[in-house]
Amino acid sequence: MGGRSRSTRQQRIVEHVLAQGSASSAELVELTGVSLMTVHRDVDELARRGLVRKYRGGVSAQPTSVFESHSDYRRSVRRAEKEAIARAALDFVEPGSSIMLDDSTSALALAHLLDDVGPLTVVTNYLPAVDVLKGLPEVRLIALGGDYSRTHDSFNGIACTESIAAMAVDLAVVSTSSMTGSMTYHQEQEVVVVKRAMLDAAARSVLLMDSSKSPRRALHRLRPVDAFDAVVVDAGTDPAVLSEMREHTAVTVAPAPGG
Repeated sequence: MGGRSRSTRQQRIVEHVLAQGSASSAELVELTGVSLMTVHRDVDELARRGLVRKYRGGVSAQPTSVFESHSDYRRSVRRAEKEAIARAALDFVEPGSSIMLDDSTSALALAHLLDDVGPLTVVTNYLPAVDVLKGLPEVRLIALGGDYSRTHDSFNGIACTESIAAMAVDLAVVSTSSMTGSMTYHQEQEVVVVKRAMLDAAARSVLLMDSSKSPRRALHRLRPVDAFDAVVVDAGTDPAVLSEMREHTAVTVAPAPGG
C-alpha cells in the first residue's frame, strides 16, 4: 500500500506543478497532507527521474515538450484509451509473423496483449516493452540497442537505426506525439529517425493514436497519414480529423473504454 500511495502522491505533485508551472514546498505539503520531509523526498525522486526541476524553496515544471516525452509521464496518462486502441490493433497481428514496436506507450499496451497471439517475433527499442515481452514463452524477443535515453527509457541513435535497417519485418506498430488528418509529427529529431527506420523496415505499418494527440503539430514531420496502412484511434477523436484521415488510409475507431 505504501508504494502505491507514494506513487499516487507523486503523480498528484507532478500534475499540480505541470498545471501551475511551479509550486513552493509549503504548497505541496498542503496539497498532499504529508510532512515537509516527505515532500522533499518526493521532489528529489521526481527531479532524479527528470519530471520536475528543483529550485530553492520549491519546484518547477519541465518545459512541456520535455515533460510530454518522458516515459513515466506517458505511461500514466490516457491509459484506458491506449488499452482500447491496443485491443483493436490486435487484429493486425498475425500468429507466426514478425512485428516491430516503437518506444510508445500505445505500442507497450499492445505488448501486454501478445501472449494470446504467439508464436511471434517481436523487435523493440523500448525497455518497458522488453520487460513485458521477455516473460512471454511464445515470443521470440529481439531487443534493439544503441544510445540509452533516460527520458524515453529506450535506445536510439546510429547503432539502433543501423540495426533496424538490417531487418525486414511483417508489421511496424508505432505512435507519435501529434498529428493532423493528413500528417504525423514528433518534436524530437532522434526519435523521428528511429520511427522512420522502423516504418521503412516493415511490409505493413499501423499507427496508434489516442485522441489527445490530434489535431496538433510538432517541430518535425514524421510521415504523411497515407504512408500508414492503417490508423487506430479512440472514440474521442475529433470527427473532422477522423473524416480527413479516412481520405488517406484505413481507420479503425476503438470502442470507448467500458463501452
